[in-house]
Amino acid sequence: MFDYLIVGAGFAGAVCAERLASRGRSVVVCDRRPHVGGNAYDHYDSAGILVHEYGPHIFHTDNRRVFDYLSMFTRWRSYEHHVLADVGGKLLPFPINIDTVNKLYGLSLDENSIGRYFSEHAEPCEHAKTSEQAVVGKIGRDLYEKFFRNYTKKQWGLDPSELDASVAARVPARMSHDDRYFGDAIQAMPAQGYTHMFDRMLDHPNIWVVLGVDDRLLRREVCYRKMIYTGPVDGFFDHRYGPLPYRSIQFSFETHASDKFQPEAVVNYPNEHEYTRITEFKYVTGQLHPKTTVVYEYPTSDGDPYYPVPRPQNADVYRKYKALADGTPDVHFVGRLATYRYYNMDQVVGQALALVDQLEGTKAKAA
Repeated sequence: MFDYLIVGAGFAGAVCAERLASRGRSVVVCDRRPHVGGNAYDHYDSAGILVHEYGPHIFHTDNRRVFDYLSMFTRWRSYEHHVLADVGGKLLPFPINIDTVNKLYGLSLDENSIGRYFSEHAEPCEHAKTSEQAVVGKIGRDLYEKFFRNYTKKQWGLDPSELDASVAARVPARMSHDDRYFGDAIQAMPAQGYTHMFDRMLDHPNIWVVLGVDDRLLRREVCYRKMIYTGPVDGFFDHRYGPLPYRSIQFSFETHASDKFQPEAVVNYPNEHEYTRITEFKYVTGQLHPKTTVVYEYPTSDGDPYYPVPRPQNADVYRKYKALADGTPDVHFVGRLATYRYYNMDQVVGQALALVDQLEGTKAKAA
């Protein structure tokens, strides 16, 4: 008899497992994949290059509690992420900043004039409901068309006019020369990779890890008192109200016999290419190697669920599933798929820590 069955060995499941085990609870963690780490899983490819199997995962946070917690299981390598966008044959800093606008249009704007430029081109919208309104209302239609519209259509399979404004809010324009992709106070990568961190997190005598198995089978075979579920919430309830839409990605890896393939870690392609971006992993991991591996990303509606699709009608369906989840005794739903939210990694960790605090009746430390 286990105290907990935890479905999913990604961030949500692994954090819950470790915290509960450290409090003396017996835990069995299962995952249908043959590895731990969820979508953050990394490994060395055939060329000996550390790659992220499910696309780049860049850790960043303003939450000190989350960072201090993960630091128990990994050393860190300081890393600030940089992204370029291929627009009209030019590779320009993204998110949009002063240098982006100057290089694109041949201008000489500075921190005193960039705000005026944006306001002169913006089409203000008092209460932006869609991603198109959110972007056009702040920086204007031409920048929206060049950087956002096609990329968003490829990524989500929908025009930005059909997506919630929160999607665009994740990538704000900047009125400075700051060309970092993230602005968080803490930006770092696990020094030996994510999988190493997960292995250490789950290396506890109170944790049993079962991989490559469907959780429905394990539920019949294992005795447990409570469950923590991190998979798709609609699947848990056999799609009673219909399937919730998710976006997936097909990845195409290439290894090249050269030290570098592109000038930054990620290049976005908000244009006619079928892929959305190319990531070169050695920038992210800091690995020294005479060869380099890159991955092309092709968004699709088929495949493993990665991204909940933020639209009002989907939120309405999710609320029905949440009501079922709230009414299911001794099953707790946590993580991006189980709560149908587009969370970053640190947010998932914070959610998992908060759940264990709640289950164990402990008071959370300040972030």
